[in-house]
Formats: sequence, structure tokens, C-alpha cells
Amino acid sequence: MNIRSFASAACAGMIFSIAMPAGAHGAGEAVTPNFRHAIPNIPGKSLTSVVVDYAPGGASPAHEHAKSAFIYAYVVSGAIESQVDDGPKRIYHAGESFFEAPGAIHRISRNASDTEPAKLLAIFVADSNDKILTTPVK
Repeated sequence: MNIRSFASAACAGMIFSIAMPAGAHGAGEAVTPNFRHAIPNIPGKSLTSVVVDYAPGGASPAHEHAKSAFIYAYVVSGAIESQVDDGPKRIYHAGESFFEAPGAIHRISRNASDTEPAKLLAIFVADSNDKILTTPVK
């Protein structure tokens, strides 16, 4: 199964509720839970996906994820500027992807355009008992 098929399968999942602190969201950003399911052949791990819609010029505050979480991010539409840890700032366009290792800090996550919306699919592999997956960095 290729990455695009994997992402599509994740999107086709049921809607679920995920606890995310209100302070984890930024101006011009909407986070919609998309899918959550235990991974049957990896006890104690779950696959979770969320869709992040950015309005033109929208951004997320700097944040970190659950310490167990590996994140795969796929740009569905538009362009997203991202910086993970002290890595380079980069703009990813629709069809491109990046990842965040467990314990990474996502310093920049924003729509690279001030005139067009952007959409990101974030897929988490994390401990099943991790309920809060995103926390703002103070």
C-alpha cells in the first residue's frame, strides 16, 4: 500500500472525539478529528488522524505532541510552511509530506499563503492511552 492509499484509508475512517486543549489552536486554524483506531498488530498503539484547515494567513502556535507520537503530515491542498525542532523552515505544497519524530517541537506550522486556504492531514501513531495529542509550547 502506498502513502497516498494509506492517507486515503485513514481519511475514510469514522469521526471520533479527541481531547485537545483549547490553547493548542491558533488564529485561522480549524482542527477536525478524522479517525482513531487501535493498531491490531502493535499492542498499546493507535492510529489517529486529524485534518487541519488553515485560513489564508492562518497559523498554529508552536506545539509539541504526546511523547509517544510519531506524526506523518500530508499537505492535501495549498502550501504549508513548517519547521520541526531546529531543522530548516520549509514550504510544503499539495502532495508533499513530512514527519515529526516523538518528542519533537513543531515550531512553525502555518499557511504559506495570505490569499488561499491550505489543508493538512496529520496522522499520529501513539500510545493508545495518550488522550491529549497536542500541547502548546510555553
